[in-house]
Amino acid sequence: MGEKVRHDRRTVVAAVAGAGCISSSAILVQLAGQGAVTTALFRCLLALPVLGVLAVVEARRHGPRSLRARSGAVLAGAFLAIDLVLWNHSIADVGAGAATVLGNLQVVFVVVIAWAVLKERPGTRVLAALPVLGIGVVLVAGLLGRSSFGPHPLAGLAYGIGTSLAYAVFLLVLRNASSGARHVAGPVAEVTAGATVTSLVIGSAVGTMSLSPPWPAIGWLLALAMVSQVAGWLLITSSLPRLPAAVSSLLLLLQPAAAMVLAAVVLSERPTPWQIAGAVLVCLGLLLAVGPSPGAAGGNAAGPVAAGPVAAATEKSAQRYERATAVDLALDDLGRNAAGKTIRREMRQNR
Repeated sequence: MGEKVRHDRRTVVAAVAGAGCISSSAILVQLAGQGAVTTALFRCLLALPVLGVLAVVEARRHGPRSLRARSGAVLAGAFLAIDLVLWNHSIADVGAGAATVLGNLQVVFVVVIAWAVLKERPGTRVLAALPVLGIGVVLVAGLLGRSSFGPHPLAGLAYGIGTSLAYAVFLLVLRNASSGARHVAGPVAEVTAGATVTSLVIGSAVGTMSLSPPWPAIGWLLALAMVSQVAGWLLITSSLPRLPAAVSSLLLLLQPAAAMVLAAVVLSERPTPWQIAGAVLVCLGLLLAVGPSPGAAGGNAAGPVAAGPVAAATEKSAQRYERATAVDLALDDLGRNAAGKTIRREMRQNR
């Protein structure tokens, strides 16, 4: 029992550390001061050598991943690149803290996409959360009153919503391609490789990419790659599937909240009272949409688990799909009705 408690504490520490690493991303993007495409490219490119070595070591330990899983992860990386480029634009337009809040709406888009594709109505909790999230998004973007930072709040809002939509598609593609194997570094490396190539394609198409960022920008981009793309993703992916649903759902709120605090401390961003209220509403709306049901709070992975590349609805599925993606946050809520069951059944048949 004591060993299990110590293990759970280590898992919580790892999850919190991972969320903290990822919450610093927007601040590092601002400090680098490079264009949206350049930042996305070097965030992924500089992370690839470390992730590649870890993936090779992991493959020797757990065996190789299937071609379908690897190609699916690379394809998902293309949507991650779109997500990163849009998010970097949002940071420039509304500030690091607000952009991070706006970029955490992907679980809602997952539900909406599933609803549109399968013609199934989502759970009442998701529907109840939508107006709360809508009001919060308007407030945090600075559309009501005067934004204390960010020159283009309306454009930032559009980029932020686009960020969440692209990330939702990324999660759906990655989840559908998941092999269920005990790999962590491999999928992250493959996703990062796909994002690197796609960033190069986007940069070549729009002509706004720099392949030689000056110093100290390259130093901040290296920090972004190591802290967020490597450490943050690996810690989140390896820890959150093992946490109780209640703890995981609360960790969903840590990233946007920590990002706003860091932006205030490091970048001197001072959100207005309206923006603070909006951030609180967004966090409450997310908690309402994907938080554990009253009967699931004490179980291990008995309800929806936290944001990030993780998830499973039951202890059995948590063992089988230990490395699944955050899309199950939304699927677990849908799983309380016919839609969730249909989605999971089709995904497992596809495997």
